[in-house]
Amino acid sequence: MLRTIGLCWLFSAGQALACQTALILSMDVSNSVDAGEYRLQTEGLAAALRDPAIVEILVRDRVALAVVQWSGQDMQAVTLPWTQMFGSAQVEAFAAAAQSMPRAFVLSDTAPADAVDFAVAQFRDAPDCARRIIDVSGDGTPNAGGEIGRARNRAERAGVTVNGLAIEGIGVAITNFYQRNVITRDGFVVTARGHRDYARAIRLKILREISRVVG
Repeated sequence: MLRTIGLCWLFSAGQALACQTALILSMDVSNSVDAGEYRLQTEGLAAALRDPAIVEILVRDRVALAVVQWSGQDMQAVTLPWTQMFGSAQVEAFAAAAQSMPRAFVLSDTAPADAVDFAVAQFRDAPDCARRIIDVSGDGTPNAGGEIGRARNRAERAGVTVNGLAIEGIGVAITNFYQRNVITRDGFVVTARGHRDYARAIRLKILREISRVVG
């Protein structure tokens, strides 16, 4: 059965309609992200989810979404739980919740390996979907936690695709790090030129992920 909690329709096991994609949107809220940059991320995510092309696919393919915030070791939280999209009203409710969600952590390290491991574990509670994807966004390289390459390999063995959204200042150092260490072999990286470019980048990334484009 479906039950309502807040703005989200949560999914009970065994009751799914055909779901093509279960997508975790995993956001970096470590010390390198200030309050304004955090708000650019939440507003950018909400704007992407409201894009008509994205709404159409989310509903057509019964996509399931969840949002995770991550930072240092043992600092990961499910901010918006699994919600399967059965109609445009649900997409709007999820977008509104994403736009207004409070920040989970402040003044903390950057541990992407722990973030990936945490996200993989969340698929235990996800609807039964054809594909499982983690969308990791971040603006820095690790200074805490486990080895990201090993976490990526564990995700791959579990049948989970990891994609990256690299938020750059100058150059492509973060993009290169995500390309070499974070994404799985069937994954890809999208680059945002600063947090103000996040809305464009996350829209492009989600559209590519739910359109079943890989590599």
